[in-house]
Amino acid sequence: MAPPSQYPQTIELPYRWGEIEGFVRVDLRENDDPARLGCPELARGFPTCRATVEPLGNGYADLFGWIQLLDLKNFTRSELMQHSGQGFEVDPYLPIGSATYPFTYFGLAPTLFDAPHTDEDWEFMAHSFLCGLGGELHEVRREARAILGFSWGFSKRAADFEFFGPTPLGSADWDRHHDYLDRAYPGWTFAPGFHDHPMRP
Repeated sequence: MAPPSQYPQTIELPYRWGEIEGFVRVDLRENDDPARLGCPELARGFPTCRATVEPLGNGYADLFGWIQLLDLKNFTRSELMQHSGQGFEVDPYLPIGSATYPFTYFGLAPTLFDAPHTDEDWEFMAHSFLCGLGGELHEVRREARAILGFSWGFSKRAADFEFFGPTPLGSADWDRHHDYLDRAYPGWTFAPGFHDHPMRP
């Protein structure tokens, strides 16, 4: 762990997906301008995480989703009470409520952005995975194939913060979430391991 004064921290994670080669740049830094980020003043001093996919994408082949799972065992905020509190669960995009799909963000080379904040003491850990869809382009596809992943988080005790990450995750980290994902999203399948092609096993 490290104090916010040692941030920002940035890592780049290379990937290949079909014929596309690129990288994800992950930037973890202190939130020093909450209003600019659409956050309340309470968020000042907390971390922000932004993961950008490059190249920015040209079309359907660059459709990806971010599955972000949060370790909720220490969460006490009222808006998270619907979760079981039993470990990692998918981070929903709360303004649009729950969804039948597992993605926090989905789109053309989508950016993952998160700026958590609370007025309580908090232990926060996220596992964030960039995923593509398996199968043929013009069919309904409900198989998520992880391409890469990273972890990040922080600890808050009163006014004291410690940040950690971003740290690359491996395919075994992704596989450890499968039992939960299979139960939470029975209409989806989650391919084991990391993948570099939408249609190869």
